[in-house]
Amino acid sequence: MNSCVLGLGLLSIGRTWGIDNVAPPDERDARELIETASEHGIRFFDTAPAYARSEAILGQVLKSCPQIFASSSIATKMGEHWDDVAGTSWVSHSRDDLYRSFENSLRLLGRIDILQLHKANAQNVVSDDVLAVFEVARANGVKHFGASVSDSETAKVALRSDHYDFLQFPFNAQNIALLDVLETLQDEAVKPIINRPLGMGSLARGSDGALIDAFRFVRGHMKTGIVLTGTSRKAHLLENIAAFERARL
Repeated sequence: MNSCVLGLGLLSIGRTWGIDNVAPPDERDARELIETASEHGIRFFDTAPAYARSEAILGQVLKSCPQIFASSSIATKMGEHWDDVAGTSWVSHSRDDLYRSFENSLRLLGRIDILQLHKANAQNVVSDDVLAVFEVARANGVKHFGASVSDSETAKVALRSDHYDFLQFPFNAQNIALLDVLETLQDEAVKPIINRPLGMGSLARGSDGALIDAFRFVRGHMKTGIVLTGTSRKAHLLENIAAFERARL
Protein backbone atom coordinates (compact mmCIF):
# COMPACT_ATOMS: atom_id res chain seq x y z
CA MET A 1 0.00 0.00 0.00
CA ASN A 2 1.26 3.49 -0.88
CA SER A 3 1.44 5.42 2.38
CA CYS A 4 3.34 8.54 1.40
CA VAL A 5 1.96 11.79 2.80
CA LEU A 6 2.07 15.43 1.82
CA GLY A 7 4.12 17.86 3.89
CA LEU A 8 4.69 21.59 3.62
CA GLY A 9 8.15 22.93 2.86
CA LEU A 10 8.54 26.44 4.21
CA LEU A 11 11.44 27.87 2.23
CA SER A 12 9.15 30.15 0.24
CA ILE A 13 7.62 31.90 3.27
CA GLY A 14 11.07 33.13 4.23
CA ARG A 15 12.90 34.06 1.05
CA THR A 16 12.46 34.50 -2.70
CA TRP A 17 12.19 31.12 -4.39
CA GLY A 18 11.07 29.21 -7.49
CA ILE A 19 11.54 29.57 -11.21
CA ASP A 20 9.58 32.82 -11.11
CA ASN A 21 11.55 34.24 -8.15
CA VAL A 22 8.39 34.76 -6.12
CA ALA A 23 8.88 37.04 -3.12
CA PRO A 24 7.80 35.66 0.27
CA PRO A 25 4.37 36.58 1.60
CA ASP A 26 3.87 38.97 4.47
CA GLU A 27 3.84 37.46 7.93
CA ARG A 28 0.05 37.37 8.24
CA ASP A 29 -0.34 35.45 4.97
CA ALA A 30 2.50 33.11 5.90
CA ARG A 31 0.83 32.29 9.20
CA GLU A 32 -2.48 31.71 7.41
CA LEU A 33 -0.74 29.33 4.99
CA ILE A 34 0.53 27.16 7.83
CA GLU A 35 -2.83 27.20 9.60
CA THR A 36 -4.63 26.29 6.36
CA ALA A 37 -2.23 23.41 5.78
CA SER A 38 -2.96 22.06 9.25
CA GLU A 39 -6.72 22.45 8.77
CA HIS A 40 -6.46 20.33 5.62
CA GLY A 41 -4.54 17.50 7.21
CA ILE A 42 -0.89 18.40 6.69
CA ARG A 43 1.07 17.31 9.73
CA PHE A 44 4.67 17.66 8.51
CA PHE A 45 6.40 21.06 8.34
CA ASP A 46 9.94 21.41 6.99
CA THR A 47 11.98 24.55 7.62
CA ALA A 48 15.62 25.63 8.05
CA PRO A 49 17.73 28.51 9.33
CA ALA A 50 18.75 29.21 5.72
CA TYR A 51 15.12 29.98 4.90
CA ALA A 52 15.45 33.41 6.56
CA ARG A 53 12.38 34.21 8.72
CA SER A 54 10.73 30.83 8.04
CA GLU A 55 11.65 29.25 11.39
CA ALA A 56 10.53 32.33 13.31
CA ILE A 57 7.13 32.42 11.59
CA LEU A 58 6.51 28.69 12.05
CA GLY A 59 7.55 29.02 15.69
CA GLN A 60 5.04 31.83 16.25
CA VAL A 61 2.24 29.69 14.79
CA LEU A 62 3.25 26.73 16.94
CA LYS A 63 3.27 28.87 20.08
CA SER A 64 -0.10 30.46 19.35
CA CYS A 65 -1.83 27.28 18.13
CA PRO A 66 -1.26 24.48 20.65
CA GLN A 67 -3.26 22.03 18.54
CA ILE A 68 -0.87 22.48 15.60
CA PHE A 69 2.13 22.18 17.92
CA ALA A 70 0.77 18.96 19.42
CA SER A 71 -0.26 17.28 16.16
CA SER A 72 2.63 18.20 13.86
CA SER A 73 6.06 16.81 13.06
CA ILE A 74 8.54 19.68 13.02
CA ALA A 75 11.63 19.28 10.86
CA THR A 76 14.47 21.74 10.54
CA LYS A 77 18.13 21.67 9.52
CA MET A 78 21.62 22.75 10.45
CA GLY A 79 24.67 23.48 8.32
CA GLU A 80 23.41 26.31 6.11
CA HIS A 81 22.90 29.58 7.94
CA TRP A 82 21.29 32.94 7.22
CA ASP A 83 22.90 36.39 7.26
CA ASP A 84 20.16 38.98 7.82
CA VAL A 85 22.42 41.89 6.99
CA ALA A 86 23.70 40.47 3.70
CA GLY A 87 20.37 38.84 2.88
CA THR A 88 22.01 35.59 1.89
CA SER A 89 22.92 32.19 3.28
CA TRP A 90 26.33 30.79 4.16
CA VAL A 91 27.55 27.27 4.87
CA SER A 92 29.51 25.97 7.85
CA HIS A 93 29.60 22.53 9.42
CA SER A 94 31.92 23.40 12.30
CA ARG A 95 30.82 22.11 15.69
CA ASP A 96 30.39 25.59 17.15
CA ASP A 97 28.32 26.89 14.23
CA LEU A 98 26.17 23.76 14.18
CA TYR A 99 25.57 23.94 17.90
CA ARG A 100 24.59 27.61 17.78
CA SER A 101 22.28 26.87 14.84
CA PHE A 102 20.56 24.03 16.68
CA GLU A 103 20.21 26.06 19.87
CA ASN A 104 18.62 28.96 17.99
CA SER A 105 16.26 26.69 16.04
CA LEU A 106 15.10 25.01 19.24
CA ARG A 107 14.48 28.41 20.82
CA LEU A 108 12.43 29.59 17.84
CA LEU A 109 10.44 26.40 17.28
CA GLY A 110 9.94 25.14 20.82
CA ARG A 111 10.46 21.53 19.72
CA ILE A 112 12.34 19.74 16.95
CA ASP A 113 11.23 16.28 15.90
CA ILE A 114 13.64 15.80 12.99
CA LEU A 115 17.01 17.55 12.76
CA GLN A 116 18.55 17.30 9.30
CA LEU A 117 22.04 18.06 8.07
CA HIS A 118 21.82 20.77 5.40
CA LYS A 119 24.28 20.75 2.44
CA ALA A 120 25.32 17.23 3.33
CA ASN A 121 28.24 15.56 1.59
CA ALA A 122 30.01 12.23 1.90
CA GLN A 123 32.45 13.66 4.46
CA ASN A 124 30.27 15.69 6.78
CA VAL A 125 27.45 13.13 7.15
CA VAL A 126 29.81 11.11 9.33
CA SER A 127 32.01 13.91 10.72
CA ASP A 128 32.74 14.04 14.44
CA ASP A 129 31.37 17.60 14.64
CA VAL A 130 28.02 16.69 13.11
CA LEU A 131 27.60 13.54 15.19
CA ALA A 132 28.55 15.41 18.37
CA VAL A 133 25.84 18.00 17.79
CA PHE A 134 23.37 15.21 17.00
CA GLU A 135 24.09 13.83 20.48
CA VAL A 136 23.48 17.26 22.04
CA ALA A 137 20.22 17.44 20.10
CA ARG A 138 19.22 13.96 21.26
CA ALA A 139 19.79 15.05 24.85
CA ASN A 140 17.45 17.97 24.15
CA GLY A 141 14.57 15.81 22.97
CA VAL A 142 15.27 15.37 19.24
CA LYS A 143 14.35 11.80 18.35
CA HIS A 144 15.08 11.61 14.62
CA PHE A 145 17.87 12.75 12.33
CA GLY A 146 18.15 13.27 8.62
CA ALA A 147 20.37 14.58 5.84
CA SER A 148 19.50 16.74 2.86
CA VAL A 149 21.51 15.16 0.04
CA SER A 150 22.10 15.92 -3.62
CA ASP A 151 24.10 12.89 -4.79
CA SER A 152 23.97 9.12 -4.49
CA GLU A 153 27.37 8.73 -2.81
CA THR A 154 26.39 10.95 0.11
CA ALA A 155 23.14 9.04 0.48
CA LYS A 156 24.99 5.71 0.53
CA VAL A 157 27.48 6.92 3.16
CA ALA A 158 24.62 8.20 5.31
CA LEU A 159 22.76 4.89 5.02
CA ARG A 160 25.85 2.85 5.90
CA SER A 161 26.49 5.03 8.95
CA ASP A 162 23.20 4.05 10.59
CA HIS A 163 22.83 7.56 12.06
CA TYR A 164 19.97 8.71 9.86
CA ASP A 165 16.23 8.11 9.90
CA PHE A 166 15.39 10.35 6.90
CA LEU A 167 17.04 11.41 3.65
CA GLN A 168 15.73 14.50 1.87
CA PHE A 169 16.41 15.10 -1.82
CA PRO A 170 14.80 16.43 -5.03
CA PHE A 171 12.91 14.07 -7.31
CA ASN A 172 10.44 14.75 -10.11
CA ALA A 173 9.71 13.88 -13.74
CA GLN A 174 12.44 16.29 -14.86
CA ASN A 175 15.00 15.18 -12.28
CA ILE A 176 15.49 11.46 -11.66
CA ALA A 177 19.17 11.70 -10.71
CA LEU A 178 18.48 10.14 -7.30
CA LEU A 179 16.05 7.46 -8.47
CA ASP A 180 18.48 4.80 -7.26
CA VAL A 181 18.38 6.32 -3.78
CA LEU A 182 14.59 6.46 -3.76
CA GLU A 183 14.35 2.84 -4.88
CA THR A 184 16.85 1.75 -2.20
CA LEU A 185 14.90 3.50 0.55
CA GLN A 186 11.73 1.56 -0.23
CA ASP A 187 13.37 -1.45 1.43
CA GLU A 188 15.10 0.46 4.24
CA ALA A 189 13.94 1.77 7.61
CA VAL A 190 15.13 5.20 6.46
CA LYS A 191 12.31 7.25 4.95
CA PRO A 192 12.59 9.60 1.96
CA ILE A 193 11.54 13.25 2.11
CA ILE A 194 11.02 14.40 -1.47
CA ASN A 195 11.45 18.07 -2.25
CA ARG A 196 10.80 19.88 -5.55
CA PRO A 197 8.18 17.33 -6.71
CA LEU A 198 6.82 20.03 -9.03
CA GLY A 199 10.22 21.10 -10.37
CA MET A 200 10.12 24.43 -8.50
CA GLY A 201 6.80 25.13 -10.21
CA SER A 202 7.67 24.24 -13.79
CA LEU A 203 5.63 21.01 -13.68
CA ALA A 204 2.59 22.75 -12.21
CA ARG A 205 1.97 24.98 -15.20
CA GLY A 206 -1.02 24.48 -17.45
CA SER A 207 -3.96 22.28 -16.60
CA ASP A 208 -4.92 20.63 -13.33
CA GLY A 209 -3.98 17.39 -15.06
CA ALA A 210 -0.34 18.46 -15.23
CA LEU A 211 -0.26 18.99 -11.49
CA ILE A 212 -1.85 15.60 -10.83
CA ASP A 213 0.56 13.92 -13.24
CA ALA A 214 3.54 15.50 -11.48
CA PHE A 215 2.45 14.15 -8.10
CA ARG A 216 1.48 10.78 -9.61
CA PHE A 217 4.97 10.39 -11.07
CA VAL A 218 6.55 10.87 -7.64
CA ARG A 219 4.02 8.73 -5.81
CA GLY A 220 4.49 5.98 -8.37
CA HIS A 221 8.06 5.49 -7.13
CA MET A 222 7.22 5.50 -3.41
CA LYS A 223 5.78 3.03 -0.95
CA THR A 224 6.22 5.37 1.99
CA GLY A 225 7.72 8.74 2.84
CA ILE A 226 6.92 12.44 2.67
CA VAL A 227 6.41 14.62 -0.39
CA LEU A 228 6.91 18.34 0.23
CA THR A 229 4.89 20.99 -1.51
CA GLY A 230 6.75 24.29 -1.31
CA THR A 231 4.16 26.88 -2.22
CA SER A 232 3.76 30.20 -0.40
CA ARG A 233 0.23 30.90 -1.64
CA LYS A 234 -2.93 29.58 0.02
CA ALA A 235 -4.74 29.02 -3.31
CA HIS A 236 -1.81 27.02 -4.67
CA LEU A 237 -1.59 25.02 -1.46
CA LEU A 238 -5.23 23.97 -1.72
CA GLU A 239 -4.75 23.04 -5.38
CA ASN A 240 -1.71 20.95 -4.47
CA ILE A 241 -3.50 19.16 -1.64
CA ALA A 242 -6.37 18.25 -3.97
CA ALA A 243 -4.02 17.15 -6.76
CA PHE A 244 -1.92 15.04 -4.39
CA GLU A 245 -5.01 13.17 -3.26
CA ARG A 246 -6.24 12.68 -6.82
CA ALA A 247 -2.82 11.28 -7.69
CA ARG A 248 -3.21 8.53 -5.11
CA LEU A 249 -2.42 5.19 -6.74
